[in-house]
Amino acid sequence: MLRALLRRRRPPIPSAAVAVAVATFFASSGGARIALPPPPRPATDEAEREGSLAQRVERSASVCAAIRGWMGDGRAVHRGHVFHAINRLRRRRLHRAALQVMEWIMRERPYKLSELDYSYLLEFTAKVHGISEAESLFLRIPQEYQNELLYNNLTYVEAIESSMTGTNWSTLEILLILYGYHGKAKELKMTWDLMQGLPHIRSKSFILAIEAFGKVGSIDQAEEIWGKFKSTRKPKLTEQFNSILSVYCRHGLVDKASAVFKEMRANGCQPNAITYRHLTLGCLKAGIVKEALKTMDIAKKEVVTKKVKSSTPWLETTHMILESFADNGDLVNAKRVFDELNESKYCRNSFVYNTLLKAHVKAKVYEPDLLRAMILRGAMPDAETYSLLGLIEQFKT
Repeated sequence: MLRALLRRRRPPIPSAAVAVAVATFFASSGGARIALPPPPRPATDEAEREGSLAQRVERSASVCAAIRGWMGDGRAVHRGHVFHAINRLRRRRLHRAALQVMEWIMRERPYKLSELDYSYLLEFTAKVHGISEAESLFLRIPQEYQNELLYNNLTYVEAIESSMTGTNWSTLEILLILYGYHGKAKELKMTWDLMQGLPHIRSKSFILAIEAFGKVGSIDQAEEIWGKFKSTRKPKLTEQFNSILSVYCRHGLVDKASAVFKEMRANGCQPNAITYRHLTLGCLKAGIVKEALKTMDIAKKEVVTKKVKSSTPWLETTHMILESFADNGDLVNAKRVFDELNESKYCRNSFVYNTLLKAHVKAKVYEPDLLRAMILRGAMPDAETYSLLGLIEQFKT
């Protein structure tokens, strides 16, 4: 449902800009400031006399029914009404109702969406459906909203204070994920230092931290966390070994990756489809193309469920494999990998389709109707798309 909501777009409606305030939380190593935009003030006079939208949502058995009733009385749904409702629902810990409000906003677009709308959607998705769904959702958010303001909005003060008591992990774990994606090494280390000061660290947090430090290029830090994880609790799951394997393979360290692969099997953990996907990437990064293709063939024997093919590790690593083939000008294998991404709808992201276009440019191959095919697949062309298509036109005979 979230995918459908994010794909749907309507013409923007002019609205006031969101003001920015500053809130502070303290890590164990010192203070850190994070900008948080406060919600706009709702029109309180009418709301107080006739009942606010927030109160209607709380009293109603259906969020949609409550909003329809509000509009049925001749009232528009303004940004201030919505954010007042969200803050009230958060205080009362009615997270599912808050998520339903934001899903309605995404679907109906009563005003021009901002980063804060998407950050609220991420926040309550994480609280209701878990970190994995929030991580997947983040990848589907329009690129223009994936900026510093978006993921800083996730760290609202109440959540940080709650996390520091060990009662709420969602915000800190989301920070690990997002700082890793955006290459924010300093902020990532600050967050991990904060988490280490808590009485207990979840196994999942170790895994997320290892992967995140790998993404920002801090291999030594990822290895240190892996060593600590192994010394405090024995790895028992394939996904745990896959975390450090992904770090080595991302950077082409195939010898270290091979050692982890052997250790995984020695501990009774069987490699899965994602394991082989990492190993394929590692071989490509190391320039061992033949070994990469052999690994891809071995992986064909693995049963890959729809859930796995829609998971972040699978999608992200497969796209990196596509990038490697594109850089090599290997159009045949680039198309082969792209078709796998097409099954999961991931190719609807313009940057994924642009990678396929780069393979055409590198291979110096012209194909007609590439733009039309892109649009039919549901991807929106951007400036890079048209630039690449212009280069491909040069190979037309």
